[in-house]
Amino acid sequence: MSTFTQLIRQEAREIWEANLDHPFVQGIAKGTLPLENFRYYVLQDSYYLSHFARIQAIAASRAEELSTTAKMAAHAQGTYQAELGLHEQFIGQLGVTKEELENFRPAPTAYAYTSHLYRVAASGSLGEIIAAILPCYWIYYEIGEQLKHASPATPIYQEWIAAYGSDWFSELVNEQLTLLDAIAESASDKERERMKQHFIYSSHYELRFWEMAWTLEGWSVNNEKTIVQ
Repeated sequence: MSTFTQLIRQEAREIWEANLDHPFVQGIAKGTLPLENFRYYVLQDSYYLSHFARIQAIAASRAEELSTTAKMAAHAQGTYQAELGLHEQFIGQLGVTKEELENFRPAPTAYAYTSHLYRVAASGSLGEIIAAILPCYWIYYEIGEQLKHASPATPIYQEWIAAYGSDWFSELVNEQLTLLDAIAESASDKERERMKQHFIYSSHYELRFWEMAWTLEGWSVNNEKTIVQ
């Protein structure tokens, strides 16, 4: 019998394949992605991860068992120390200035994705929050697995692939899969449906995130670069 996470993964199969095959991801694997796009992605993803860690902390506070609280708190700390640390390293390598960081504004997709997560966290159960944040873990893990034998000539792309193809990251993903499956076993049909829908929405947002970086998405009106403050 299939687990809950296997079922929702199958529901999102088409979206999942589009994530894995997106030209941004494949450009990293081949080393052909312009650094301008990766630079843009790193800044947007650093913004996203700073909020993702907060959502993980909210999930920790919703857990009934202290052991689950401890695990989710560790995940939030891991996001801060490992992933954001990696992004800070990338920011340095990519020559991002202090002024750029001070004037940074999230792109529409980055803002919408984090807003989606906060909405789930504000009114959803622990299972709903885990389902909403799971695609970020799981899609990156599968990309890391898919690309781990790739050898792009650009060193920064090699570092990115290595981070998400690591044993450490695999353990984080498996922890979340196990937790969500355990929660789903005792959840009502209505809650399971909400969990599935949050998972699918977030899977779509992951795809939109690659597209955002591929197109250097901005806040524009009639294709003019008018930034909304």
